[in-house]
Amino acid sequence: MPLRDWPIKRKLTAMLLLISGLVLLVTSAAFVTYQVVTFRQTTLKNLSTLGRVIAANSTASLAFADEADATEILSALRAEPHVVAAGLYDRDGRLFARYPLDLPGDALPAAPERDGYRFELGHVIGLEPVAEMGNPRLGTLYLKSDTKAVSRALWLSAAIGAVVTAVALLAAYVLAGLLQGWISQPILALAETARAVSTQQDYSARAPKLGEDELGALTDAFNQMLGRIEAQQYELQRYATELEQRVGERTHELEERNEELRRNAAKLLAANAELDAFAYSVSHDLRAPLRSIDGFSQVLLEDYRAQLDEAGQDSLRRVRAASQRMGTLIDDLLKLARVTRAEMRAERVDLSGMAQDIVAELQRTTPERPVECAIAPGLEARGDSRLLRVALENLLRNSWKYTGKQSHPQVEFTTVEANGDRVFVVRDNGAGFDMQYADKLFGVFQRLHSAAEFEGTGVGLATVRRIISRHGGRIWAEGAVDRGATFSFTL
Repeated sequence: MPLRDWPIKRKLTAMLLLISGLVLLVTSAAFVTYQVVTFRQTTLKNLSTLGRVIAANSTASLAFADEADATEILSALRAEPHVVAAGLYDRDGRLFARYPLDLPGDALPAAPERDGYRFELGHVIGLEPVAEMGNPRLGTLYLKSDTKAVSRALWLSAAIGAVVTAVALLAAYVLAGLLQGWISQPILALAETARAVSTQQDYSARAPKLGEDELGALTDAFNQMLGRIEAQQYELQRYATELEQRVGERTHELEERNEELRRNAAKLLAANAELDAFAYSVSHDLRAPLRSIDGFSQVLLEDYRAQLDEAGQDSLRRVRAASQRMGTLIDDLLKLARVTRAEMRAERVDLSGMAQDIVAELQRTTPERPVECAIAPGLEARGDSRLLRVALENLLRNSWKYTGKQSHPQVEFTTVEANGDRVFVVRDNGAGFDMQYADKLFGVFQRLHSAAEFEGTGVGLATVRRIISRHGGRIWAEGAVDRGATFSFTL
């Protein structure tokens, strides 16, 4: 198990043991180091003392060249078991006597080195000068001792340190097991309470407080938080109950209203069907007598012109004009009905090309009127091409018609950006209109100019509005009298 996933009791015990072990390790290392350093110094001091004593006793032997006496003096080193070799050199550096007697010749240096005592290659080497007070140097004493005493001291110190460390760690483990509960028990109680709250959703549970320390303060804060959550849950349940009641009431009201709307929609569909049937029947029933009126009026004008005075002929011409105008009005009403009932077919539509075709047709029908037309290229939209052509044709014909009294008529079709939307614009410099009557522009049979000024039935802009509405857009107009009009729409 990774360390971060250990229970807190194990973490606390491991932390206490780790700290105790580290302290004991450092202490034991310091103790062993101190013992080794002290014993090494003691070994050097003891060997140097022994060397001075032997050197002092060897002055006479070297002074009188008494080899037997020198050998006897060195044999006293048997009392020191750690001395493994010794040699006495004369003033010329020749070996004068050795210990023990059976020591091989290569066990001693050929000539004495510098004076002093030192550790070298696992042994203690000592060179002591042999001389009498105030007299020249007589020779050199060489001593070689093993380091078994130092090794024994090292192992003994290490063993003592290991035993002390083990005993201390055992005691620390026992104490940690006893004392960690003071810290872990409040935390475990908090964790158990939190687990119960999370699994059972019981916010009435409270964690027991086991002290006045920081963990006690944490327990108080946790219990206060549970109290607030419990109060909020109660409020939420109360609000949820009220909301369910309100939703039930509103649902019942909506169902009643939806049922009413369905009934009204059915009535509207029936009424629209009746209106469509009425419009078609009226149009068909009216067309025959209108054709008769227009036809017989034309016969009278052609065949009985000589028998009619000017007033009679004018009356017949007015009858024909009125019947033709009524035929046009019937056609416009049928177009409006078809726009309302026509099925939508969405596709990509080239409005610029469509506008150019409409303008070209207008120029062919009225070649005597030079109108300056500016159509922006690349204007495209997605919609029903048939309906959009009807709308665009009505708007361009309006602009073409109402610029009839201008000396330099201008018509423009372009697009602008407004509030992140793409707005198509048809603009002219014609007769314009008064803005206070702008709300009447898109009503059926609503006209802001008399038929004597500009011909028309007052159905075209109403048709345009219905087409734009069916495309999910909107249309509006701006203008001023004798300063032109601007019709803007979105799709």
